[in-house]
Amino acid sequence: MKPKKYDFGGWATRNNLRCSDGRTIVRDAFKDCDGLTRPLVWNHQHNSPDNVLGHAVLENRADGVYAYCSFNDTENGQKAKKIVEHGDVVALSIFANQLKQDGSRVIHGAIKEVSLVLAGANPGALINSVMAHGEETDAAEIYNGLDYIDFNLEHSDGSVSDIGKLEDEEEESSEDVVAESAEIQHADDDKTEKTDASGKGKTVEDVFNTLNEEQKTAVYSVVGAIIADIDNDDEPEEENDEKVKHSEGGNDSMKKNLFDQESKAEGTVLAHSDQELILEAAKSKSVGNLRDAIQMFAEQNTDTLQHGIDAIDSLFPDYRDVKPGAPELVTRDQGWITAVMNKAHKTPFSRIRTRQVDLRNKDIRGSGYKKGEKKQNAVNMNALTRTTDPQTIYVKDYLDRDDIADIVDFDAVEYQYGAMRLLLNEEVATAIMISDGREADDKQKIHQQHVRSIWHDDELYCLHVDVDVEKARNELQGTDTGANFGDNFVYSEAVITAALHARENFKGSGTPDFFCTPHLLNVMLLARDRNGHRLYESRSDLAAALNVGEIYTAEQFEGQIRTDEEGNKHKLLGLFVNMMDYTIGATKGGEITRFNQFDIDFNQEKYLLEARMSGALSRIHSAIALEEAVKQASARTPGNTNAPAA
Repeated sequence: MKPKKYDFGGWATRNNLRCSDGRTIVRDAFKDCDGLTRPLVWNHQHNSPDNVLGHAVLENRADGVYAYCSFNDTENGQKAKKIVEHGDVVALSIFANQLKQDGSRVIHGAIKEVSLVLAGANPGALINSVMAHGEETDAAEIYNGLDYIDFNLEHSDGSVSDIGKLEDEEEESSEDVVAESAEIQHADDDKTEKTDASGKGKTVEDVFNTLNEEQKTAVYSVVGAIIADIDNDDEPEEENDEKVKHSEGGNDSMKKNLFDQESKAEGTVLAHSDQELILEAAKSKSVGNLRDAIQMFAEQNTDTLQHGIDAIDSLFPDYRDVKPGAPELVTRDQGWITAVMNKAHKTPFSRIRTRQVDLRNKDIRGSGYKKGEKKQNAVNMNALTRTTDPQTIYVKDYLDRDDIADIVDFDAVEYQYGAMRLLLNEEVATAIMISDGREADDKQKIHQQHVRSIWHDDELYCLHVDVDVEKARNELQGTDTGANFGDNFVYSEAVITAALHARENFKGSGTPDFFCTPHLLNVMLLARDRNGHRLYESRSDLAAALNVGEIYTAEQFEGQIRTDEEGNKHKLLGLFVNMMDYTIGATKGGEITRFNQFDIDFNQEKYLLEARMSGALSRIHSAIALEEAVKQASARTPGNTNAPAA
């Protein structure tokens, strides 16, 4: 209920303004506060009585909650009154708790106080949730940067001048907004304009709320300049009861909210029917968005939009990251790399040597003694020795100093180091398993005599076994179950047969893991018997059939070809190895080290990660390389050009 006397009035909160966190206050959310008197506080400071400036009488309206505010006689109250009268502070806000929400819509709350606040940088509504102790609902401070105080009065004689008339005009303006059709009167001309407020079209305020902060600042500047020109050019009107009188004189014009103005814009105006056509086109499948719909309408109606918006993109919100922070790294398979680096045996010295004595010669055996006969010496045992020297492996990169300074949403330097560390780990793991793939004369090659790849290692350390698909097919066709086995089934049987037979000569420690191509894993998991049943329901079932601990897929293995001493080519399918049988050596100071240096000539930060290390299998026959002989395209195997589809 409107009091008889008050110092100023203004919107404490407005409905249907989308907050920055997605919340929206709906109509009548604070209807229970209608007619209540609440403290008027400075900037929501509740820690001292000095911050209480007066009180506010609340009135619930269709557009929101309106506050009739009166200052007290305290020193701070009178200071605040002068600030408001001078136009220094033009924004109100509320503190509310006992909030209830329907999704993002605030449907109920209790206003506890109204505050004078400085004009916020965010022209929309900003809600900062605060837990209210002893209650189950949230509390919130709701700022309305868009809604400036509608008017303020200075009472020289203690009476109110023209207050009722101003409020009646405000109420009529609110009623016109919710009406289905309203006639807007313009004081500067006698024209009328029909507008449809059914909600199908966007208002100026709706469009304004889509602007970013930079665009809104530009609009404020333009509007401020226009208002300044009007204030300088217009002569004060002398009609009775049509202006607000000030005891100290000054400008008689009354400032209003930009979006409360109902004046007709100069220049081109879109009719409501045109707006409906644009919105229908935006919703249609052929167009699909508002930007293209406006552009299409402009091309078809050049006389209507010739003075319209030239850069429509500037009205749309800025793009936002789906995942805030640093960009997501897109990498190749990394799981097997972690397994290789974590499971490999590590020593604190970089020059490593392995020594073993081979007792497998059948002539090396004990002998029985016959009295009177000379005892014979055993056959000499074969001593196996191999040494491996270290090599430096590094990753080098740089960032421009200007880019480091401009990137503010994440730490660009640490992000760069993280990416470099991933690359270094992948390069080392690849060199350990299959070599780096560079030619022998390449200056950047990681050489085999320093980091010995398992796949290319000597037959004494790594057994190389070919998968014989045709043999497996012939053996299956000769069984009682008959022929017509699927290609995936035959191939899976060939792989398991070759792997298990090779395990007979395997001398590695413990249970090996299987590192294979993703395609090989898929072929085996998709294998079915003649009745259509899957041979292996899961990766763990397949691991049990192969008698391995874990199965790791490495897309880096795809398409790798090895040429043996006879010139025959073999395609890699997978490696069986327990990484504890592979030793990585690095002295203190030779482990992965991080360096950075600033280049003042090019204004660049340069970064380096490097490690000096060696690596080799430490046991003979401790790895098995499963391969497929590269033949003509006649063989119907998944590894060749006639491979069955996975």
